[in-house]
Amino acid sequence: MTTTAATDTTVLTADELLKNWQSHRGLSRRVLAAFPEKDLFEFSIGGMRPYSELAGEMIGLASAGMNGFVTGKWETSPELDHFNHDAKLTTKSQFLEAWDEVTDQIDALWPQIPAEHFHEKVAAFGQYENSVTNTILYFLDNEIHHRGQGYVYLRALGIEPPAFWDR
Repeated sequence: MTTTAATDTTVLTADELLKNWQSHRGLSRRVLAAFPEKDLFEFSIGGMRPYSELAGEMIGLASAGMNGFVTGKWETSPELDHFNHDAKLTTKSQFLEAWDEVTDQIDALWPQIPAEHFHEKVAAFGQYENSVTNTILYFLDNEIHHRGQGYVYLRALGIEPPAFWDR
């Protein structure tokens, strides 16, 4: 039996990729919301960063990433910039508001990415060269990785995390 690989087959449309990313973001937001205020900023295991720092990274990557894809400027507002240690979100409610702001930003900027741009190479943050699609997939992988750390933290705190499959 001979099979031929379908290399030109579209597996996901841009809208399907967005829906997938936003469904992961919704689950990640519920993990963030499950943290007690104090533990969000202080709890860690085995030298891993507190979840506030992980969530800050997810917020900053998504916000600056979307700006980069659309404008070529890989930046975000100072309070969302997880690389700027002088501009920290200091409460859980600020994190949740920032998360929602970035979710809206993604929805607003996504339609501004031309279809052909998804396959073009970009230098994310001026240094990580890859296609727009693969950069988005990296953001998604990074989010899932950090959300997994959040699950471990919540379980160690005696808190049942949201069902991982409920996106």
